[in-house]
Amino acid sequence: MSERLQPGDVAPAFTLPDADGNEVSLSSHKGRKVIVYFYPAALTPGCTKQACDFTDNLSLLAGAGYDVIGISPDKPEKLAKFREAESLKVTLLADPDKKVLDAYGAFGEKKNYGKTYMGVIRSTVIVDEEGKVERALYNVRATGHVAKIIKDLGI
Repeated sequence: MSERLQPGDVAPAFTLPDADGNEVSLSSHKGRKVIVYFYPAALTPGCTKQACDFTDNLSLLAGAGYDVIGISPDKPEKLAKFREAESLKVTLLADPDKKVLDAYGAFGEKKNYGKTYMGVIRSTVIVDEEGKVERALYNVRATGHVAKIIKDLGI
């Protein structure tokens, strides 16, 4: 399991395919703040709620200078289905080999119903205009998380 990021760390660079197979890099967002959130799987109830919350608040976040990127281990084809089924407006990126999830400390040991297994740790990392970690939140809840971010950021 990789180390969790701390405020002030340089956010690990990445380039991943989006739902349409186009490459998206963190570096292409330099000069803007980026909310990078990691979720276990497209088309599941909690992840759908979270993605819809980000979509519903996207204009508010964008107006405050934030771009939003969601990353999961799903393949681009599944992300496209997710986007279409839920009318999502956030950028969804595919990380099937989990390299970026690992680099951000968003993949590791989880416990559920007494069983321990490896999986995606629902996490949100806020990256500043310079590419440094402003906040790193781990084991977040899908419901109410976006509202908490907005409140914490004073938006």
